[in-house]
Amino acid sequence: MRSPYRTLATAAALVTLAAAALTACGGEDDAPAAADKTITVYSGRSEELVKPILDKFSADTGIKIDARYGNTAATATQLLEEGDKSPADVFFSQDAGALGAVAKKGLFAVLPDEVTGKVPATYRAKSGEWVGVTARARVLVYSSDKVKEDELPKSVFDLTKPEWKGKVGVAPTNASFQAFVTAITVQHGEAKAKEFLAGLKANDPQVRDGNGAIVEEVDAGEIPVGLVNHYYLGEIAKERGTAPDALKAKLHFFEGGDTGALVNIAGVGVLKKAADNPDARALVDYLLSPEVQALFVEQTAEYPVVSGIPGPSYAPALDALDVPDVDLNDLDQLEATIALIKDSGLVP
Repeated sequence: MRSPYRTLATAAALVTLAAAALTACGGEDDAPAAADKTITVYSGRSEELVKPILDKFSADTGIKIDARYGNTAATATQLLEEGDKSPADVFFSQDAGALGAVAKKGLFAVLPDEVTGKVPATYRAKSGEWVGVTARARVLVYSSDKVKEDELPKSVFDLTKPEWKGKVGVAPTNASFQAFVTAITVQHGEAKAKEFLAGLKANDPQVRDGNGAIVEEVDAGEIPVGLVNHYYLGEIAKERGTAPDALKAKLHFFEGGDTGALVNIAGVGVLKKAADNPDARALVDYLLSPEVQALFVEQTAEYPVVSGIPGPSYAPALDALDVPDVDLNDLDQLEATIALIKDSGLVP
């Protein structure tokens, strides 16, 4: 489910501010493309955020975009089913796992070094087949009215203990939760992932369709804690016209390399048929331009992946997070992870 906080108004503001960035991506030789040129983008990111950006990109470059929006996992599955017959030129994914699943089937072209080199190796494919656009940290959001700091769990695995029964919000159909479960498998093995999911299910979790609803309910004191991405707190605060610190909802960053502290990315891959398409390349360059990277921080509170751009002020610096020893390239077990979650009963 798309976050309700990625509103058209917010996205429109991002696009208005991004006009200069589009100009910076090109020069005098970058004349608008012919009117009949079109690239097709499969987007697992929300339409409210992405559509205005893509529309402005088209207006400024003459490159039309046929954007098709959907859940990241479902969109990746569609690409896998379509194979080399897919009409997609670019896949804009919510997480590295879906990008890895598509890359694993050999559907992506290798991006040039001058593109992938803009992003640290941690946040791009080793093969060069996809590149991160923004980063997001997994956190435990908690109600400061319901949970004291000294009561917070030391590990995400503690949430299966009796004291958390009925108190944990989760969004098992969300791509970020799915990538987190994959990370458990990568770091600790499939048996541990099954054990965690079974324990979570037995502990009567509060299942929601998306992270935004969980943060809202935690802030209202209706759910004590929830597993989400860090940036939803910033989005809700911006939507309300207040500072994140003014909310009752607070963020708990797991330490000690705990899997609950996974840092994932939203990123893009270019399909092989568009390997030599300069219009697809222009879109990737735009998303990685310093101006647009800074705008993602300002408007959505995500971490930038291009160096030299400060992250959200209310969260620790990206390089200060105590992240688990998990390679994002290994989060490509999408279908297996979805099956594990369904088998656990968290998803009907």
